[in-house]
Order: sequence, then structure tokens, then C-alpha cells
Amino acid sequence: MPESTEESWQQLDLVTRRPADNAQSVRANRSWWDANADEYQTEHGGYLGDARFLWCPEGLYEDEVHLLGEVAGRRVLEVGCGAAQCARWLAGQGAQAVAFDLSARQLAHARRIDQDLDRPGPSLGPSLVQADATALPFAAESFDLACSAFGAVPFVEDSAAVMREVARVLRRGGRWVFSVPHPFRWCLPDDPGENGLRVKDSYFDRRPYVEQDEDGVATYVEHHRTLGDRVRELTGAGFVLADLIEPEYPADLGDRWGGGWSALRGSLVPGTAILVAHKAGTGPVVDPAR
Repeated sequence: MPESTEESWQQLDLVTRRPADNAQSVRANRSWWDANADEYQTEHGGYLGDARFLWCPEGLYEDEVHLLGEVAGRRVLEVGCGAAQCARWLAGQGAQAVAFDLSARQLAHARRIDQDLDRPGPSLGPSLVQADATALPFAAESFDLACSAFGAVPFVEDSAAVMREVARVLRRGGRWVFSVPHPFRWCLPDDPGENGLRVKDSYFDRRPYVEQDEDGVATYVEHHRTLGDRVRELTGAGFVLADLIEPEYPADLGDRWGGGWSALRGSLVPGTAILVAHKAGTGPVVDPAR
């Protein structure tokens, strides 16, 4: 949010950095996304597209960067899918795509887009499931690939549990690629202008960002982890880290996303981190090479 708004909320104790456990995070984020999904899809739906795989506000598309490798014929899980734009693109490329989200309203938008596309014959869209990323309702080793574009990972208190669950449902060699807000963003105010360039908080302050009502009940929670934390979560779950991508902000992109993403800020500091990993272990091998 713009810094002036953020500061006014802080004066009212409506925005803070404080502990928020799993139950608070789940309750707050399910409610927030159910309440704000319409506005979010109206604001960002055009940029996201109906069936395109956008990794981040910096404009990296999967059909250009190929972080997942070959997807045709592969069984692919999208973690925290929103309106399933990414999974819908995967399905269009011949993948067997399954997409899940915590928010029923986001999934309603996914179904709306499928209906709006009005494709003849049986549905070519992804299978949609409502689920919590820390307790996936899928069998062990049932997917070849898993992906997430700003979904689930930063909204979960125990993101290491997400890594373990993804590892559980992936086959050996299965690739896991996810994008999250770059951890350095947490040092700066959520402002695309010059005020957003001054360090405000410690990079090592792992207390989550919490929006709360006047009674102190959390209404939105986003958790902060350092890059080192992310690497340890991955390796602790049995993944091998293959790449860490910090996309540069294209100068001609403009301020399409708002908040902390802008040409000014993006020319100086990263806004997104994309981690590319594959599952080690025993069993059938899915080639992790690009």
C-alpha cells in the first residue's frame, strides 16, 4: 500500500509486524482472498491473462523462460493457484494440470474463466481443488512437476511444511519452481516512489506483516523468510536447489502492479525471487533438466 496509507494504518494499530500462528494465518488469508478476489481479478486479471503463466510482476512468462522444462504429458500441480491462469496455460500445453487454492472465491473465478472461454467438447482446463498447502489431499509421488507463482508460500506460517508436502507428492527428480516476493522487499516501505527506497525494517525481522481490525484480529497475514531460510526449507525437505532467479524490472514496463513494484525501485533492488529445485531420493526419475 502507499506509505501514507500504511503510516496512517500504523497509527491506528491496523498494520503491524507481530507473531501470527497457523490458525490465525489460515483464517485471515482465506477471508481476505474470499472478500477481495473480485477486486484483485478486476485490477490484475488483464495483465495476468486468462491462460498465461506469469511468474512475477516483472513480466517473466513461462513460455519465454521455460523454468519448468517440458510439460506436455506431465502431471503438474499448481500451488496456490488463484484463478488458475498458470494451470490453464499448462493444460493448454498438454499437461495434466491440477490447481488448488485456499480461497473458494478465487476458485470461483477460475471456474468463471473456464466458462467464459466457452471451449467446445470436454473441458481442457485444470482440475480445481480447495485445499491448504500444508496438508495436500494428494497421494505420494503423484505429480511430475509443481509450481507456484506468488501463491501460498508467503501466506503460510510453516512454509517448511509446504516444502515437505510438495516433496511428498512429487516423484523423484520432479521439479518444484516457485516465486515469492523478494525477501529484501521486507526492509522497505510498500511504496513505488522515492519513499520506498529507504530501509525501514531489518532483513532479519521474521515477524509477519499483519493487517488487523480494531479488535486486534488479523485480517491479512504475510510471512517473511530470508533467502537462507528458503534454501534451508528446500534442502530440509529433500530438494536440490538448481537456480535462484532475481528478475530485473524492464524499464518499459511502467508501474503496472503498484505497491513496491515500479520502474524506479525495480532499477535498484529486486522485487521477486524465483527458486528452481528438484526432488532427490529414490524411485522413478523425472528428468529435471531444462
